[in-house]
Parts: sequence; C-alpha cells; structure tokens
Amino acid sequence: MFARMSIAPPGSDGPARKVYTISQLNAEVRLLLERGLGVVWVEGELSNLSQPASGHWYFSLKDRAAQIRCAMFRQRNIAVGFAPRAGQLVLARGRVSVYEARGDYQLIVEHLEEAGVGALRRDFEKLKTKLAAEGLFALERKRALPAFPQRIGVVTSPTAAALRDILHVLARRFAPASVLIYPTPVQGAAAAPGIVAALELASSRAECDVLILARGGGSLEDLWAFNDERVARAIRACAVPVVTGIGHEIDFTIADFAADARAPTPSAAAESVVPDRHTWVAALGRSAHRLEAAMRRELRGAASRLDTALQRLSLAHPGVRLAQQQQRLDDLEQRIAHALAAQLHNKRGRLADAFARLVRNSPDRTVRDLRVRHELIAGRLRHALLACLARAEHRLSLAQRTLDAVSPLATLARGFAIITRPADGALIGDASRVNVGDEIEARLDRGRLRARVLGKG
Repeated sequence: MFARMSIAPPGSDGPARKVYTISQLNAEVRLLLERGLGVVWVEGELSNLSQPASGHWYFSLKDRAAQIRCAMFRQRNIAVGFAPRAGQLVLARGRVSVYEARGDYQLIVEHLEEAGVGALRRDFEKLKTKLAAEGLFALERKRALPAFPQRIGVVTSPTAAALRDILHVLARRFAPASVLIYPTPVQGAAAAPGIVAALELASSRAECDVLILARGGGSLEDLWAFNDERVARAIRACAVPVVTGIGHEIDFTIADFAADARAPTPSAAAESVVPDRHTWVAALGRSAHRLEAAMRRELRGAASRLDTALQRLSLAHPGVRLAQQQQRLDDLEQRIAHALAAQLHNKRGRLADAFARLVRNSPDRTVRDLRVRHELIAGRLRHALLACLARAEHRLSLAQRTLDAVSPLATLARGFAIITRPADGALIGDASRVNVGDEIEARLDRGRLRARVLGKG
C-alpha cells in the first residue's frame, strides 16, 4: 500500500494536510467496504450480462430505483445450477468491494440462485416452449370471433372487479347481447381446476357464441393459475372461441397464448367481442343515406333510359322497319338468283372440261394406240429376228467351210486313215509306238478296219 504524504499548506504553521493518491483512496475505500459490511445477500433483476472467454461473469443487479455492478469469477460460477439470463430475478451472496482501476463500486458474488419469481418465470418459459412446440399456439388454430354475438360467456370470479368492468362495457357497447357467467376462483390452489371445469362446462353446453376468460391485475404469483398447462389445453379443447383479458397490458400468461384472441385488460376483452352500438348506429345511418342516394340516382337513370327508349321507339316505327326488311328480302332474292346462275354456269363449264378430258383419256383410244404400237413392235421384232438368223446362217456356213478345210476327217476321203490302239484309243503317228503282232484299228472315210502288225519298216 502506498504511503500517505503530509503536506503543509504554504504560509501556514498548522498541521500538514493528508493527501491521497487515487490508488490509495480506492484501496482504502475497498478495505473499508469489505471489512465493514462483510458478506451480504442481495435480491434483484439480472441485466447487462457479459460472459467473456475468461469464464468470469459480469452483470448488474437492479430494482426499480437503483442498480449495482457485479462480478462472479469462474471458480464460483461453475457451481451455479442454471443459465442466467437478462430479466431474471436472482438472489446473490457476496462481498461489497471496489474495482480500484476504475473506482467502480461492485459486488463480488460468491453464490447465485434464482429468486422465487425467477423460478416461476423459468417454469413459465419452459411450459411456453413445450406447448409452442406442440403447435398449441399456432396461428392457424386461432378461430375468428363472431361479429354479432347473441350470448357472451364470462369465466371469472363472480365477486371480482373485472366482472363489473366487463358487464359495464358490454351494456354500454352492445346491450342486445345477453351475458352468462361461469363462476370460478381465479387465484389460489383451486383456481386452475375451477377454470378448467368452467371451460369444459361452457364447451359441453355450447350455449354461448364467445367466452371471455378474465381476471384483474396482480403479481406473477397471483396470475399463476393462468399459466397452468391444464388451463391452456382446456382453452384449445373448448368448442367456443375464447378471448382472454388477464391482468394489465404488460402481463402475459400461457392462457393468452393459447386463446383465440388476447386483450390487455378485462375491459378491453369485452370491447373486442362486441361491436360498438353507437358506431354501428352511425354506420347504419350512413349506409341508409348512401342507399337512398343510390336509389335516387338509379331512378333518375331509369327514367332517362325510358325517355330514350320511347324516342327510339317513335323513330323506329314497325311499318318502316317492315319496309326495310322487305327491301332487304328482295335484294337477297336477287343476289341468290345471280349466285345460282353463276354457279350453274360454272358447273356446266367444269362438266364440259371434264367430258373433253374423258374423251381425250378414253380407254378405247388408249387400246387402239397400244394395239398399233404392238403391231409396229412385232413387225420390227420379226424383221430383226430374220436378219439375226440370216447373219447366224452365214457365220455358220463360213465356220463349216473353215472346219471342213482343217478337219482330219476331210483327208480320209482322199484315202488316208487314222490309226489308233484299240486297247486305249491312243492315236499312233509313230511306228515305234507299236510292236510287231500288236492289234491296231484304222478309221477310214467309211467304216473301220482292224489289223495286226506284221512288221515295221
């Protein structure tokens, strides 16, 4: 700790003044606070929560009039059994101290727990999340409220001020609607079962067009019956549309989320289920005025159209129209006659052309032409065939003369013979090819001779 400095004021023989540095002053204050107050318990609403990477928690605790900075170090906050969040009411135990670097007054928290309301809010959020996940609060499940309810049911305490407010609003805004009260406790242990029973009774009877579930303002504990899961499910199971008017405008309950419509107060709930009589009377007066004006305009328009029709009728006399139609009939008759004559002339021309084409393309003429062509082709074929035969005979004759000139048979007529060996038919042109005593055959010009070789020369 830094030493104090004593400085005597200039021109004075009095005692020296004690002057602190900022660090000394903050250290003195910290020691005084920590030793003087010791361990304290503080209840407040948690806000400005910061959780840096170091693991320490820094937050503020506040009430309606003030707030205090808090720090809870990692070795302490790991034992906290819930996740703190802004708006949560907590109870903290710790020591009052000073953060010397900034001179901030703070509470070093050693233990943190949820306060009573904080626990209720946690249960509220848990149930809200559960029912929302089931689709109990889905917008598509909300039912429309009737525009003109004939009977309105009110589920509330018969002695509550909220009921008087509702009846006053309904009588003022829409007196024709009757009111049926389903009495039930709205606070305490019997409230939730009573509300469920009243909703089930109204649903089974189905004698009302809409239900108002209402209660006046109060603390979270006072309104806790409307955060009961059984009440929420009874609202959704009810056969009649349900409007809630519970507490004040800032109060929200599970029943508000489950209802078909939510109003901030019981009086507002009554206003939401019925139309305003004065507004509707004024609207009906304006509609009647507009209807009367529209009828007058329509009558004036109809009268004008009637005058126009009468004028057109006087101008378009039936006799004039008959004469015009007669003239048109004559014109059409002439046009038809001309059209028929032209069509007949056209048909005759087409028939003559067809007959001429038929004559030109007659089968008899085609047959005659083919017959003449056949005879011409047959004559040409006979002529060509005779010429071809003559040429073939001439070539054959030449070939025969040539063959006779070179044929060995022609020499036989001049006394020659063809010698062969009878055994194998081989020609013998050389005497060395036969032996004495061999049999030979000689072919003459006419006939054959067989001889035996007697000798060779």
